[in-house]
Amino acid sequence: MYELGDVVEMKKPHACQTNRFEIVRMGMDIKIKCINCQHIVMMPRREFDKKMKKILKKKSEEK
Repeated sequence: MYELGDVVEMKKPHACQTNRFEIVRMGMDIKIKCINCQHIVMMPRREFDKKMKKILKKKSEEK
């Protein structure tokens, strides 16, 4: 399962042609930040679960 600070890959790329995002806020809604252009996108958790492809890097692995 994903956690705050994880880097995830989304199914569709962002307008800047990357699909890598960092999770910056979690709750009923999830806020993700584009790794390439730093744009922030907020979406409901259910929608995020459908659009997320896989977890690329866990924050807990950085320690």
